[in-house]
Amino acid sequence: MSTRTSTGAGTATGAGPGTARTTLAFALITAAALTLTACAGGEPATAPAGAAGAPGGALPTEDVVSAVAKNEAAAKLLPAGVRQRGSLTIAASVATPPSSAYLPDGRTVVGVDADFAGAVAKALGLELKREVVGFEAILPALGSGKYDVGTGNFGVTEERRKAIDFVTYINDGQGFASRADSPLKAVTDLTQLCGLKVAVNAGTTFERTLEQNKGRCAEAGRQPYEVNVYSETGAIWMSLQQGRSDVVMNTINGLRYAVTQQKNVKFLNEYRRLDVGFAFTKGTPLAPAFQAAVNGLKADGTYDRILRKWGVTASGIERSRISPPELPAPKR
Repeated sequence: MSTRTSTGAGTATGAGPGTARTTLAFALITAAALTLTACAGGEPATAPAGAAGAPGGALPTEDVVSAVAKNEAAAKLLPAGVRQRGSLTIAASVATPPSSAYLPDGRTVVGVDADFAGAVAKALGLELKREVVGFEAILPALGSGKYDVGTGNFGVTEERRKAIDFVTYINDGQGFASRADSPLKAVTDLTQLCGLKVAVNAGTTFERTLEQNKGRCAEAGRQPYEVNVYSETGAIWMSLQQGRSDVVMNTINGLRYAVTQQKNVKFLNEYRRLDVGFAFTKGTPLAPAFQAAVNGLKADGTYDRILRKWGVTASGIERSRISPPELPAPKR
């Protein structure tokens, strides 16, 4: 049976230090022993690029965006209405580094997603207006016209491609982590999870993968695994630390980061890779401009600087693509 635990993720906007959503997020992360720190007062971080994965290390604050020059060729691909407006409204999910996180001020959003969104906006000559939105709400909201684009480490899947257009910028995917005392060493087949409790975020490819494959345990004559679904990433780690879950399934980069920040947990393995992209309503005229902007960032070196800053160089892609086919799942 699936256990759904709501921990308050919704469509809160402009999350500041006094909002319930920010308070909850910090409480959960603290309880889960994610010792995220950053330099106070906006001072530059002293940790080297890539230190996002260092135990107890500060979130890097190196500026890799402000020097980005306008890409005239990419900007010409923008719809006339967007060029005249001069701005983009982005719905951004803030979950866990290195993809996305808050600095200690509770307002400043940083991470891979934020840097790529900021760099693309600069390349297109547009002001970026960010609104923090719950992960589950972003894709359904894109069709309303309220937002031009969404970010949340969204993996490109065939199911999502039916309603969403993507412009890819990194490659991440699905992985597993557990407590250090777990006998699991790697999850190469989902039947290894039979009889266990697996914690995932709501509305994710992790939840979908586990639900679609639940019947495999019965076919193997074993007890099914239980999918524990949470709306906040901090609650996932709390459930693991407190023994209410046996395994966490999450993004590869997020897991690799998180296990450096917590005691008594270990990264098990990558399970599958997925392309990750900016998300748009189906048929968006913005996709060609975004694709050209990302490829321009690759050409001028900004792309690699962002990856190095966040310690995710293994997630680099050769070129940006518009809604490529889903990468195949492992054949087990």
